[in-house]
Amino acid sequence: MFRNNLQRTGVFNTKGVLQAPKSIGKFKTGGMIQSSPVIVDGVAYFGSCDDHLYALDINTGKDKWSFSTEKYVFSTPAIFNGVAYFGSNDRHLYAVDILTGAEKWRFATGGNVKSSPAVYDGLVYFGSWDENFYAVDAVTGKERWRFKTEDGIDSSPAISDGLLYFGSWDNHLYALDVQTGQEKWRFKTGGNIMSSPAVNDGMVFFGNNDCDFFAVDIKTEKERWKISTNGKITSSAAVLDGAVYFGSGDGYLYAVESITGQVKWRFKAEGWVHSSPAIADGVVYFGSWDKHLYAVNIQTGQELWRFKTEDLVESSPAVSDGVVYIGSWDGTLYALRG
Repeated sequence: MFRNNLQRTGVFNTKGVLQAPKSIGKFKTGGMIQSSPVIVDGVAYFGSCDDHLYALDINTGKDKWSFSTEKYVFSTPAIFNGVAYFGSNDRHLYAVDILTGAEKWRFATGGNVKSSPAVYDGLVYFGSWDENFYAVDAVTGKERWRFKTEDGIDSSPAISDGLLYFGSWDNHLYALDVQTGQEKWRFKTGGNIMSSPAVNDGMVFFGNNDCDFFAVDIKTEKERWKISTNGKITSSAAVLDGAVYFGSGDGYLYAVESITGQVKWRFKAEGWVHSSPAIADGVVYFGSWDKHLYAVNIQTGQELWRFKTEDLVESSPAVSDGVVYIGSWDGTLYALRG
């Protein structure tokens, strides 16, 4: 799933790419790729702005199937029990059989579904631009409950210890009971929240379009600390071993101590870091509007390598068995091995 786990920490327990990579495969679609790839059992699943979800065999580089929607697929799929769940800007959430590519069901909302779903305890959770957050039965596609906010929802939900967290364009981070959808608390910020929250060590980490990044204590429901940057924060955080990593519109990737909020280091790219970082094997990987994918040492902030694509990189990387997979606005999914 997006960010690789329900807590959305962006950590991949696999071999990384430590040296300057070579492209071992390119798969071209008919539109830009903002959706992030998900790698499961030798298959990469990802969406494209050519209105399709793709299932790509990573060994052959050939698509196993593609599923057509009526609008862009920005949403990153969640794969669970043989089904791919994902949203489309045609206002639907889809459930598709991962072996055949056949539709199992679709669920209609009143707005674009850019939020990347989470699947937990038989339910699929996601937000829509119709200002509602939904819980839908994973098998039948029937609505279990919905929660109304005051604006659209891009943010993808994080789930931990019975609570579900997501942000809205109404400037709030919400904490709901994962089973009932009852609001437990909300946290108000000064800007729209597009980024997806990450949960770790009793805190929720997220950024907003007012250029701020927050750590909120789950028990007290209060701000633990806040960092102000010089750009909007649409990047979702990666969290590992007492540090939080996130990108900003000011072109920096930040590494911050999770308890204190003290900046450990920051790395300057040459464009907006919209891409959400991924961590594997002591390296943090992320894309930038400068058309590059970067690999940076998580301890020192030193660049290990960069790889240039032909357009903006907003997709977030996925790492599996010594290969990094990344999509670009040039319409290509790249597979990179060191």
